[in-house]
Amino acid sequence: MNKKYDLIVIGGGILGLFHAYHALQKKLKVAIIEKNSVPNGASVRNFGQVIPSAMNIKWQNYGRESLSIYKNLQGQTDLTVRQNGTVYLASNEEEVQLIEELSQINIDQNYNSILLTKKECLQRFDGLKSDYCKAGLFFPEELTVDADVMITRFQKLLIEQFDVPIFFNTTIIATEEKGNSCWAIAANGHSFVASKIIICGGSEFKTLHPSIYEKSDLVATKLQMIQTKPQGIYTLPSNILTGLTIRRYESFEQCPSYDFIKTKEKPNSFEAKYGIHILFKQALDGSIIIGDSHEYADAKDIDTLGYDLNMEIDAFMINEAKKIIDLPTYEIQKRWYGIYSQCKEQDLFEHNPSPNIHIITGIGGKGMTGSAGFSKQKINLIFNKN
Repeated sequence: MNKKYDLIVIGGGILGLFHAYHALQKKLKVAIIEKNSVPNGASVRNFGQVIPSAMNIKWQNYGRESLSIYKNLQGQTDLTVRQNGTVYLASNEEEVQLIEELSQINIDQNYNSILLTKKECLQRFDGLKSDYCKAGLFFPEELTVDADVMITRFQKLLIEQFDVPIFFNTTIIATEEKGNSCWAIAANGHSFVASKIIICGGSEFKTLHPSIYEKSDLVATKLQMIQTKPQGIYTLPSNILTGLTIRRYESFEQCPSYDFIKTKEKPNSFEAKYGIHILFKQALDGSIIIGDSHEYADAKDIDTLGYDLNMEIDAFMINEAKKIIDLPTYEIQKRWYGIYSQCKEQDLFEHNPSPNIHIITGIGGKGMTGSAGFSKQKINLIFNKN
């Protein structure tokens, strides 16, 4: 415990692991401290997609960098990364207009996307309803991961390839900077020392710096997802994102027609109230994951979101999913929710309690897609390395 590191990363989720990974790539001495035996927060309770197409131009660039990083890591060990692409399905002429406009934006940004006709979509996806689909926009470079498996395998890769220590079941209760060193003090009495500390993860931030947390503009977002039983020989060749997604994701806000189309929506609809959009992804066991919903509370009031699943939301998602695609089975084997934090105004929350202690959290729904690219740039800035 007397060893001094160049960097201590507090939080072993996706954002923390990628900060550690990029520091290790620069030959820095790194330790990761994780309060649980395995991460159990937003990093493993998400949809498991790496989709730069969903993001604005700034974060799309981080996401495109992430695609390369994921593919490189997958070449070293199986992190469940599959390049099966993403398809946005338009269900009416307004949504067709939006995907056509986004296609042009991506041409201008040199990001590969392919407009699909209704016929091409129906040929690609067995069971897709002809009366739902009008056209599609396909992003062939985008990835799928099984998040819970990926996180543990990524940790294992860091341990085996870089000999990085990961201190599991270790809760940090205080951090402080004295002289040229930063200290992280654990509940078990152990102390860790480093030149710099990065705190990733809302729960650690809330424990270590409660007054800063209380004053932050962080919002907690609760998402519900459901998972069918395995579908037998049925294959979903790409992730499917549907009309409600087209009307929700920030990338479409860049489209010239977006604002006008949004004014025509019903603000009091069930899907608007709970922020529901319908996505389909096939997991490793052949099951289909369907999601998701969004309920919000200020981070300091996170408990108001409750600990139960809203079965009305689940029923609505299943009913909507059945309007889009006929699956061999809609029998459900698993239901869960995840909670992530995001900022009201900023891309994510960054704060320095002292010069060499960095709080980086609140990345929201961008974590799986954007963390790898963003943290590479952040490590460069923190350590003044190119």
